[in-house]
Amino acid sequence: MSYDPWRFAAAAALLLMAGCASGPEGRATSPGPAAAPQASAPAACDRERDRAAILRLAGEFWVDFHFEETVPLREGYTPAEAYETAARELVIVVENSPTRVVLQHILVVEGGGKSLASKHWREDWQFEDDELLEFRGHRVWERRRLPRAKGTCEWSQAVFEVDDAPRYESVGVFRHDQGVSTWTSGVTYRPLPRREYTKRSDYDVLVGTNRITVTPEGWSHEQDNEKVKLTSPPQSLVREIGVNRYVRSPDASFAVASAYWQRTSGYWSVVREEWSRTLSGGRLQMKREVDGKPLHDHLFKLADETPGPQMRPQIREAIAAFVVASPTAAD
Repeated sequence: MSYDPWRFAAAAALLLMAGCASGPEGRATSPGPAAAPQASAPAACDRERDRAAILRLAGEFWVDFHFEETVPLREGYTPAEAYETAARELVIVVENSPTRVVLQHILVVEGGGKSLASKHWREDWQFEDDELLEFRGHRVWERRRLPRAKGTCEWSQAVFEVDDAPRYESVGVFRHDQGVSTWTSGVTYRPLPRREYTKRSDYDVLVGTNRITVTPEGWSHEQDNEKVKLTSPPQSLVREIGVNRYVRSPDASFAVASAYWQRTSGYWSVVREEWSRTLSGGRLQMKREVDGKPLHDHLFKLADETPGPQMRPQIREAIAAFVVASPTAAD
């Protein structure tokens, strides 16, 4: 498969997607969400029922995205027009154990009269996690220990970019009330979504909560956000609601996504390993571009050239070029 004919189509679709890239560089001034309240614990812990709900997030989906600014919080601010788009995604189970589930999203777009596939975002679920890698603003992430005893029945959800760089991580609990499975996060700092990070500079971080609900037709991701400028003190600009609905829609076009993952999964496994190595320290700061290109351009090009584990030296070099400061584990 050649690089140029379909990558531009996939990149165009990615630019329309919500929540897949962070904003401009700078110095973090926010203390982060360390003091954020967490969701209350369920009446009874049922880890296997929780995990079954997470596994139901996998499959073939038609996805629609809706984001709407609702309440202006700064004098003179006019809410932007609502944002809506749609896409097709295959969600694959990459890891599955009693305490950990990894889901990989593959985007399917149309280009040149045929369906094309591209790696999209990833979500890692961990039961009773003991630390989070949290976004602090301005392309800085820091680890925070969770000083809690076992038995909390909480699941963390770590979300990663298309190039497996970190995006945000939060913790919450599942409830299974009236036969409906729902996970609700605590307050979470997130980078600017791709739909806005190249267009806006009036805020630095999305601060909000996530709610994921398994529905009869698929699942939904609801967001309750505030757009915040990291001044001293921080200033809220506007509130925003978001609803992403995943509707099961089996279609022959998803075969191209499965084929893409079979061809490149070994390569992306090495990328994940190299990111795990890079993120072994307590703090990470990343550049926005190297040689005029974001990291996903570099890694996707390597994947198209030779998508296999033998690319580890090139993968390590590409990631290292974007790291400003991050203690790493010894080789």
